[in-house]
Amino acid sequence: MRGRHEKTGRPADKTVGKHKTVRQHKLAPDAEQRTDQVKAEAVRQIAEPLCEAGGMELVYVEYQRESGGRILRLYIDKPGGIMLDDCVHVSRQLHDILDVDFEDIGPYNLEVTSPGLARPLGKASDFVRFQGHKAEIRMTGVRNKKKLRSSYKGVLLGMSEGEVKLQVDEKIVLIPFQDIARARLVPEKN
Repeated sequence: MRGRHEKTGRPADKTVGKHKTVRQHKLAPDAEQRTDQVKAEAVRQIAEPLCEAGGMELVYVEYQRESGGRILRLYIDKPGGIMLDDCVHVSRQLHDILDVDFEDIGPYNLEVTSPGLARPLGKASDFVRFQGHKAEIRMTGVRNKKKLRSSYKGVLLGMSEGEVKLQVDEKIVLIPFQDIARARLVPEKN
């Protein structure tokens, strides 16, 4: 007998006595990551004009699972630096918009913060802007049906033809922009 799970409302596979077995629809880690990136991009499209109207730059948006649940984290910046009031202002406005427009995003905690010393790099222009700075770049992708997962740490040399140039030790590594999963500046140690 098929029914609906009393708490989730999802179809149950079968009923055995009083116990119901519910289908588990878990995405593969890569599929879940892609879904999270799509949601982060949708939020970025809404938040960017909001930040620009306040004289701020939306540096990066991430939506991911962490130990406390789902986190929607926005990094914002402006000349002279970000103050707590800036974060509160963006957070309040964005929270109201997301409550109306993004019901399917699921439960999450919203954080609005400054990029700090380990600033995320997400736009192609970031790799040109921070040329000469040390960065760490993690990449994922598929080439010849093989999953690529690697990490590089070196000095940014800019971008050329859709590839980020990074000097790692004595070599120059070219990283396709579309294969970058995450990139951050590496704070210099004194």
